[in-house]
Amino acid sequence: MPDRTDQGSTEGAVRAVILAGGLGMRLRPYTMVLPKPLIPVGDQPILEHIIRRLAAAGVRRVDLCLGKHLGGLIETYFTQATTLPDGVEIVYHWEQEPLGTAGALRQLTDLDGPFIAMNGDVLTTLDYAELLAAHAASDAALTIAMQRQNVEISLGVIESQNGTVSGYREKPSLTYDASMGIYVYEPRALAHLPSDGPCQFPELVLRLLDAGERVAPFRSDAVWYDIGTITEYERAVRDLRLRPEVFRA
Repeated sequence: MPDRTDQGSTEGAVRAVILAGGLGMRLRPYTMVLPKPLIPVGDQPILEHIIRRLAAAGVRRVDLCLGKHLGGLIETYFTQATTLPDGVEIVYHWEQEPLGTAGALRQLTDLDGPFIAMNGDVLTTLDYAELLAAHAASDAALTIAMQRQNVEISLGVIESQNGTVSGYREKPSLTYDASMGIYVYEPRALAHLPSDGPCQFPELVLRLLDAGERVAPFRSDAVWYDIGTITEYERAVRDLRLRPEVFRA
């Protein structure tokens, strides 16, 4: 695939960057023939659901970061798609080597304001306008959308210290705030990326914190599917079939 970074001309538009260059290993065998963002949920690919909801929130430019693995199919689909909202510009950026979930953003050289960045396998009813407003009020370099998740442990958990059992919990439930894979960046956050090579998002977060930059949380109880596994994909397909109006943008 040739190295193409096409820069668009939609000035002053709300902007979103979608990371769509992964291999989708946990969704095989589906991703052996289709890139994960093109796997259908209902009558639309995951990525089309994402773009339609972003457009409904005022996004007018979408930058797609694509990799060598079947990325050409994504470009072909959206070049020919006739169902996308009017006024949405799609710009393609190609990785010759995997750059990671933060390093891929180095390809965007014309950022002049806050922008949404997200993974290309997230299906959600998150209010993007509310997320942007919260970020603007936070004075943060980066805002991370998160959701409270319970993790069920199917075994008894032993607490011990100095050779003595101090507690025992049978099949406890642990609660965490999990990243939804959706963020708002200020351009200054990208100055903390390493100059070359791959960089994953958690590494960038730690770099920002070490530099004294503010990273803000945004908790959401929106419907959310992180379609990285067959189980989660099947759950999204089933739920959308039962409630097709939920993701209608």
